[in-house]
Amino acid sequence: MNQYPMTAKGADMLREELNELKSVRRPQIIEAIAEAREHGDLKENAEYHAAREQQSFCEGRIQDIEGKLSNAQIIDVTKMENNGKVIFGATVTILNLDTDEETTYRIVGDDEADIKNNLISVNSPIARGLIGKELDDVVNIQTPSGTVEFEISEVEYV
Repeated sequence: MNQYPMTAKGADMLREELNELKSVRRPQIIEAIAEAREHGDLKENAEYHAAREQQSFCEGRIQDIEGKLSNAQIIDVTKMENNGKVIFGATVTILNLDTDEETTYRIVGDDEADIKNNLISVNSPIARGLIGKELDDVVNIQTPSGTVEFEISEVEYV
């Protein structure tokens, strides 16, 4: 059984999406199917087929979320003592030693990853290079443009 690491916020977001799918989307789709059925011949009925496709997608997503939540390992770093170690859920500021550019990332589960908001997947090359390291460590991380040297300048459990 695979455990999915997930932040508390990520689990809440999935629960909200699940609730939306079950209480709003599912009834809307059922209504759309019923309406399309009233239009007669189902073979030529594009609305019916589109609604059935939406239903299939919706039910698949519901199963996907329920599966992830049932196997979720929810990690709330705010309840842990910060010992300067980079762990799942930590917010890490790294300094590119070539460019002096500082970047802050939060290491999250796959479903929460959003690079535009500096949320990186625990399975990304950057996160894999940082996990287990500590404040002030210098790490070499493989990037698309080659290996880059970073110094961990801040580790927060927020």
